Amino acid sequence: MAPEINLPGPMSLIDNTKGQLVVNPEALKILSAITQPVVVVAIVGLYRTGKSYLMNKLAGKKNGFSLGSTVKSHTKGIWMWCVPHPKKPEHTLVLLDTEGLGDIEKGDNENDSWIFALAILLSSTFVYNSMGTINQQAMDQLYYVTELTHRIRSKSSPNENENEDSADFVSFFPDFVWTLRDFSLDLEADGQPLTPDEYLTYSLKLKKGTSQKDETFNLPRLCIRKFFPKKKCFVFDRPVHRRKLAQLEKLQDEELDPEFVQQVADFCSYIFSNSKTKTLSGGIKVNGPRLESLVLTYIDAISRGDLPCMENAVLALAQIENSAAVQKAIAHYDQQMGQKVQLPAETLQELLDLHRVSEREATEVFMKNSFKDVDHLFQKKLAAQLDKKRDDFCKQNQEASSDRCSALLQVIFSPLEEEVKAGIYSKPGGYRLFIQKLQDLEKKYYEEPRKGIQAEEILQTYLKSKESVTDAILQTDQILTEKEKEIEVERVKAESAQASAEMVEEMQIKYQQMMEEKEKSYQEHVKQLTEKMERERAQLLEEQEKTLTSKLQEQARVLKERCQGESTQLQNEIQKLQKTLKKKTKRYMSHKLKI
Repeated sequence: MAPEINLPGPMSLIDNTKGQLVVNPEALKILSAITQPVVVVAIVGLYRTGKSYLMNKLAGKKNGFSLGSTVKSHTKGIWMWCVPHPKKPEHTLVLLDTEGLGDIEKGDNENDSWIFALAILLSSTFVYNSMGTINQQAMDQLYYVTELTHRIRSKSSPNENENEDSADFVSFFPDFVWTLRDFSLDLEADGQPLTPDEYLTYSLKLKKGTSQKDETFNLPRLCIRKFFPKKKCFVFDRPVHRRKLAQLEKLQDEELDPEFVQQVADFCSYIFSNSKTKTLSGGIKVNGPRLESLVLTYIDAISRGDLPCMENAVLALAQIENSAAVQKAIAHYDQQMGQKVQLPAETLQELLDLHRVSEREATEVFMKNSFKDVDHLFQKKLAAQLDKKRDDFCKQNQEASSDRCSALLQVIFSPLEEEVKAGIYSKPGGYRLFIQKLQDLEKKYYEEPRKGIQAEEILQTYLKSKESVTDAILQTDQILTEKEKEIEVERVKAESAQASAEMVEEMQIKYQQMMEEKEKSYQEHVKQLTEKMERERAQLLEEQEKTLTSKLQEQARVLKERCQGESTQLQNEIQKLQKTLKKKTKRYMSHKLKI
């Protein structure tokens, strides 16, 4: 299948205009057209460290994102490039190249911090690009990571007197990749060779002391370790002589250092194979429109002076998608009923059976496309609309049946009415002829197919309207004795009473059928809701267990490094996470009982 989007080059997603972050509407149009799941890779780093070169390589192009050739940062805000994913069919790779941090012309750390935070929030893989080795200077330049808890919230309303810890962030933070450019040292420690990943782990070791200097040393390392459970490191040799760096995008691979070419290929291969689909809490896969909604929600919060909140973003997205899910479900119901229903239906049960099948399918459509339906408000809205649709169909069915039966009566009985007007039955013996003809016509009426649920009521109403005509023919028939006429009058009354009783009984049956249908409808909604809640509970438990496992592993590593203060903090976070997990499970069970 052809890719859904193939943006020929990058375009601005978020502009830095006079110190304010503004969304580019043209970029949002591009995102809104991507219905495929997206893998989002964002790169952040100091200006002039070669970030854009790596992003161009991921896009499979020699140029696109501006590389620049001076100490001036070319990328203002965040630029986006959407390309077909080279290794994941039916996925789109969204590349985000961010404004260089620490641009001396800007001198705006506030802006840098927001760019850093947005790159974290929007990506599924976060690449931090720097020059040289991982030394204290490199860590000091990564101080933005230490500000994340002051820039991002995971919950809309944390418990009173309770600060969010790293466990709240781990569940939605992206994978972390550190790329080291112009790396010239041998990868070894204590005389032992190291892989790049081992070098990163070694560089993130903590100092055992508790002085202010030790805490300053440990803080960025702790943040990286706690926020990003999955970490990867790549080192790159200098690609060419310094004087040729300005022409890097014009050089062929043969003109570059072979080691550098291979290192870039390894980096791209890793990103293509290991970067995950952008996923929100609850296992919600992000596509273009969902990414668009996240961008708008976060930028709106920053513009208002609030902190971007993951929970609020998901709830805002849920409002949009749950409303759309209701419309999709209703559209499916209308399509199915339009194809299956032929009015008038022969019986009410026939119509209700068709409704139930279509309603079940419509509810499945809603469940598939909805999430975070707080208090099941949208499902209730759907149920109310489906109830109205059923009642409307029943009303239409009744009207169609009435129209059909009235038309039949007109065709079948009009000759009899003409004969009555002509006086054919106003003669001795005419009454019995009239009754015989009436019964023959009734039989013909009953034999007509698909009259629907109003067949008997419309017939009896018609016959009742002709009682005066029948009585007049009876009274003028001179062959019949007075006694025979009295008997005939009683017979007609008895038949009419019996017909009325049968209609009452039929109405009671219809009412009972409607009540049973409403109960079945309710039970179907409960069944599908329960199944969905079970799936969401399993997803929640899986996410919490992954976070807990990450915490336990980090605690073990901290203990091994004998940093007792941080170990105690981690233990407190683990206990908090375990309590949260128990509360959520208990809340789920309580909610389930109230369905």
